[in-house]
Amino acid sequence: MGLTLYNTMTRSKQLFQPIDSQRVTMYVCGPTVYNRVHIGNARPAVVFDTLYRVLTSLYPNVQYARNITDIDDKIMKTAAQLGEDISALSTRYAEAYFDDMQALNNLPPTIVPYATQHIPEMIDMVSRLIEKGHAYAAEGNVLFAVQSMQDYGKLSGRSLDDMLAGARVEVASYKKYAGDFVLWKPSADDEPGWDSPWGRGRPGWHLECSAMIEKHLGESIDIHGGGQDLIFPHHENEIAQSCCAHDGKPFANIWMHNGFINIEGEKMSKSLGNFRMVNDLLEQYPGEVLRYVILSAHYRSEQNFGKDLLDSAWRSLDTLYGFLRTQVEVDAETVDISNSDAYQALLDDLNTPVVISELHKLAREMNSADTDARAIAKGRLLAVAGLMGLLQQDPEQWFTLSRGGSDISAEQIETLIAKRNQAKADKDYAGADAVREELKAMGVVLEDSREGTKWRRG
Repeated sequence: MGLTLYNTMTRSKQLFQPIDSQRVTMYVCGPTVYNRVHIGNARPAVVFDTLYRVLTSLYPNVQYARNITDIDDKIMKTAAQLGEDISALSTRYAEAYFDDMQALNNLPPTIVPYATQHIPEMIDMVSRLIEKGHAYAAEGNVLFAVQSMQDYGKLSGRSLDDMLAGARVEVASYKKYAGDFVLWKPSADDEPGWDSPWGRGRPGWHLECSAMIEKHLGESIDIHGGGQDLIFPHHENEIAQSCCAHDGKPFANIWMHNGFINIEGEKMSKSLGNFRMVNDLLEQYPGEVLRYVILSAHYRSEQNFGKDLLDSAWRSLDTLYGFLRTQVEVDAETVDISNSDAYQALLDDLNTPVVISELHKLAREMNSADTDARAIAKGRLLAVAGLMGLLQQDPEQWFTLSRGGSDISAEQIETLIAKRNQAKADKDYAGADAVREELKAMGVVLEDSREGTKWRRG
């Protein structure tokens, strides 16, 4: 079975066939860096990181680009409110984003393009669109003429009339058509800007991605991904710019979009004040718990996020890490899982809920097997988990993570365990039980086995 992916453009799953099997290209829209990111921003990063891992298991060279939008009106507004330099603000939040994504076990993309580093490419693309009759300059602005593209709206499935009725469009006298969108806008003296044939200004949001994709990945790419909220207008407008700049050449062969995240059953929104910032959640849960929750639902579905689900995910990871405490040594990189049910589920449009179920099945098989079979099962478990970005820690280290209880250190715990062991050796069983209860009261659970006493924070 080959890799099949759901294509938003065709509304169907299709077999993935790269343009060049020796160089697979994927672009995913990254953050606009004016604040810390919320859990909704983390979902596409985790989803497409998982796809990146799967692609690299299939192809020798995967070029994965995830951009940073570091020039935008929201960034300018926030910087003005804080009295901070725009570049300093965007750099600070870009670094915070990288930290948050690393905490969720995301691999670094192969390419991380910044919008402000591609202004010449953007100006060049705008010039070509004007020359080809798809854009026009007006009062320092340059706008894309949507009526110049015959099939504009094919990704979202909307007609021009539907788009105007359902979208917030800027009413401006200089527009030839109300739905025309900005490619380049003028900048005031106190705003960031770059010299261009149309005056000092800055790029429109949609233009940035088209120019960065063209430079780093080519005129046509294999996969373009992002959140469902980007289908219109952002991705629709990317298609318009890129296809028209390249004389109708296809822009992306497959469009993939993840669903929304709800918080405790309600849509995450500013009006409800229920945004959950990733860095706030990381103060309460390990990043791997957040990743497990995100992958526990199919990426195209809406997903509910809440405390009960996070706590349940933590317990599930405890179970998996508990099985991995076996002393059997394996090299997961040498294990062939190509025919496993888990790998086939990944090839079926990233069916990660099935893969998680298979992880638990593999863990149970490992636990009940003899020594040789246990090593094989453990290797399979770790190989599958590696494609999911899960079970990346040493099991003993995992169980030392703080769980909101006492701040007792690992060294103090080991000291008390040694005290308990001595009490048992002296046949002071009441004293040994007292130490166990003392640790339990501080949120530390002891597990005795033939291999000795292990502990975890409960």
